[in-house]
Amino acid sequence: MKLKISYWAITGLFCLMMTFSGFMSVSGNPQALEGMRHLGYPAYFGTLLGAAKLLGVVALLVPLVPRTLREWAYAGFAIDLVAAAVSHAAVGDPASNVVSPLVILGVLLTSHQLWHRWERGATEPQAAARPAMG
Repeated sequence: MKLKISYWAITGLFCLMMTFSGFMSVSGNPQALEGMRHLGYPAYFGTLLGAAKLLGVVALLVPLVPRTLREWAYAGFAIDLVAAAVSHAAVGDPASNVVSPLVILGVLLTSHQLWHRWERGATEPQAAARPAMG
């Protein structure tokens, strides 16, 4: 039960962040548009990225989504977050702007690992089985 609660808490936190970011991008928020321009991306890329984030959130939150689609959502978010860190580094942004997406990536990876453990039915990390000596 703790595993399930941990998974939903971490995944919910991640999805809240991505939902906020996605809505800011698809709504044409001036701050989001300026962020895309600052990183050297065209304005339409923010809309595309925002829509992909919102679809990815649905893929992570809806239980009936096929396993493969959920894995693709995790992969897409990972690529997005690594690309964000690289983009901020490439334009010379402060270290905090480079590290922030990597911290969020850590939240994503935690969600992914908890999902796999929950899916396997594990409640605690399994120690490697050792043959009996004797």
